Amino acid sequence: MVREAGYEEVRKNKDNVLIDVRSEAEYAESHIPGAVNLPIFNDEERAQVGTVYKQVGQDQARELGLRIASGKLPDLIRSIQQAAGDKQPVVYCWRGGMRSKSVAAVLDLMGLPAVRLEGGYRAYREYVKERIDNIQLHVPCVVIHGMTGVGKTELLKRLEADGEPVVDLEGLAGHKGSAFGSIGEAPRNQRMFESLLLERLDELADSRYIIIEAESKRIGRVNLPDWLLQAKENGLHILLEAPTLIRVKRTLAQYVVDDPEFKDKITGAMSAIEKKLTPEDRAVGWSAIEHNRYEELVAMLLVKYYDPRYRHSMEQYDAEFITLDAEDLDVCKEAVKKAIRERLLRFLVEN
Repeated sequence: MVREAGYEEVRKNKDNVLIDVRSEAEYAESHIPGAVNLPIFNDEERAQVGTVYKQVGQDQARELGLRIASGKLPDLIRSIQQAAGDKQPVVYCWRGGMRSKSVAAVLDLMGLPAVRLEGGYRAYREYVKERIDNIQLHVPCVVIHGMTGVGKTELLKRLEADGEPVVDLEGLAGHKGSAFGSIGEAPRNQRMFESLLLERLDELADSRYIIIEAESKRIGRVNLPDWLLQAKENGLHILLEAPTLIRVKRTLAQYVVDDPEFKDKITGAMSAIEKKLTPEDRAVGWSAIEHNRYEELVAMLLVKYYDPRYRHSMEQYDAEFITLDAEDLDVCKEAVKKAIRERLLRFLVEN
């Protein structure tokens, strides 16, 4: 008899391996972080079964599904064994239906202990939404500010590598948070973002603070929860500064990627913001794109487009800022740690 378990039970057992038997497209859209995708139907086969279900009926769709799956099950079971190793596979599909039932039943028949995730991905999604909507953050946020290109993202990576409790919101969203932010990234949807955010917060449950970048409500395709925006407003604020030439260099390193569609993407992003530029700045931008002069394009956009918007956003804060030089990011990293050590206790007392 195959045992069912809810996600809360599954997540607490580190000897479990989640096996997502949905199609590749379903998995790509959103999945439980860490799950291995071993589909019982590929995208085309799933569409075929769905069409039969709608046009003919449930029994015929089930028959077609069994016919497709039967030839795949031996290889699929071997793949699951390989993925699980000496751990226990926990199988799930969309809502704990026929796909996960079939795979778990075969595993059971072969004497391989398996668990089926109760309610499938849909129940997991309800679990995530319930928790995300009701989180109460009981630790302060250390909020990293700075103009575009100052090195905030790179600084966060270095802090995280040192074991600091960083929540990289842009990394979780798969977007750099600007009009050009999807370039070189794979933007995630709200469901996947919330899953990754919750997972990261659970990892940092014992931290005395978390470090985030000062983001707006929307990053690419996702919206930040209101409780996180409030925590950002009430956080300990650190402002990074660096010369424009360094900011241009860092922006180029972050955005100019080896992508055959790079120029098309730059052109599309430029088209989206060109009305917010003066005619002179538009001319400079389009000429720079046409002749691949990306350093010139970045310099113009930083000074004429991003910096004024950043200054305006900074005026909305009624808070004290700790200003740090970010010309050398390794030196800046240590200065951030020092500022947190020296100021966090005072900040907690005052707030």
